[in-house]
Amino acid sequence: MSAVSDRLPAFPWDKLTPFKATAAAHPDGLVDLSVGTPVDPVPELIQKALVGAADSPGYPTVWGTPELRDAITGWVERRLGARDVTHRHVLPIVGSKELVAWLPTQLGLGPGDRVAYPRLAYPTYEVGARLARAEYEVYDDPTELDPEGLKLLWLNSPSNPTGKVLSKAELTRIVAWAREHGVLLFSDECYLELGWETDPVSVLHPDVNGGSYDGIVSVHSLSKRSNLAGYRAAFLAGDPAVLSPLLEIRKHGGMMTSAPTQAAVVAALSDDDHVRVQRERYASRRALLREALLFHGFRIEHSEASLYLWATRGESCWDTVAHLAERGILVAPGDFYGSAGAEFVRVALTATDERIAAAVRRL
Repeated sequence: MSAVSDRLPAFPWDKLTPFKATAAAHPDGLVDLSVGTPVDPVPELIQKALVGAADSPGYPTVWGTPELRDAITGWVERRLGARDVTHRHVLPIVGSKELVAWLPTQLGLGPGDRVAYPRLAYPTYEVGARLARAEYEVYDDPTELDPEGLKLLWLNSPSNPTGKVLSKAELTRIVAWAREHGVLLFSDECYLELGWETDPVSVLHPDVNGGSYDGIVSVHSLSKRSNLAGYRAAFLAGDPAVLSPLLEIRKHGGMMTSAPTQAAVVAALSDDDHVRVQRERYASRRALLREALLFHGFRIEHSEASLYLWATRGESCWDTVAHLAERGILVAPGDFYGSAGAEFVRVALTATDERIAAAVRRL
């Protein structure tokens, strides 16, 4: 076991423990804006679907029920503008983090193979490469990478942590480059429903991919849009030539979404009203926090989408973390996401209205 764990970096969130203790000692209590875990209720229609499927004594299938696949294909076409999406184009997964961490291994990557991801990025992209013993590197523009040996290219738009969104033109250029060089492209689009200053576009849109899904797969999650982080509900959509062998591998590995969760996902993807309500909550919290941070002397970059504000005071991110902890506010240091974030902090919108109001007062 140590041989596997030794491949991994130290778990970054453990470094926040003393700052959380400082923040929690504030007379008015902790305002935790660090992890980005949903705090609002699971919509009632989704809870009812989960309960309605609670009597599920048999094993679920890895590919999901036909109703689940119908819900996914319908949502992909309705929301993303994709065309001619069939059951072969979709695959349920057990939360998106599981997929990110184990994808290089499931693709059969190893020493000598390269995985690339944005310079500022979700740490699990690196973890996935490390678990497979593959090489990994970061980029500013993926089309400037050496394609030799590059077996997996991660895009992330809207970005975690920065909230940056790739335009349709940028996505089109990158997809064309990846296809030209035979590079498999996975696009992490888990925050796509949360665009504030722009409307994020999927690589599944025909204007981006020319009507073909060859060599591209998008990753989607219900954790943020539907408050289902506790359900571990997500899915892939894209090239059947990639998804079919992944399905077979995941069958052997027993990587199946529970039957009640599958029913809940059907309900969630079939209803847009609860997404609109949740977006309005986050939009209100974002406006309040953004104004307060600017008033307090922060500069905010990107942040045109997602559940975070990417903010700086022009100092070490750890000095900023300590400064805010003294005010009872816990945020994530930018260097968790790469050395380029050394002077930034990620401020999550995922706190109750009451806790957001408390943070605003303190700022």
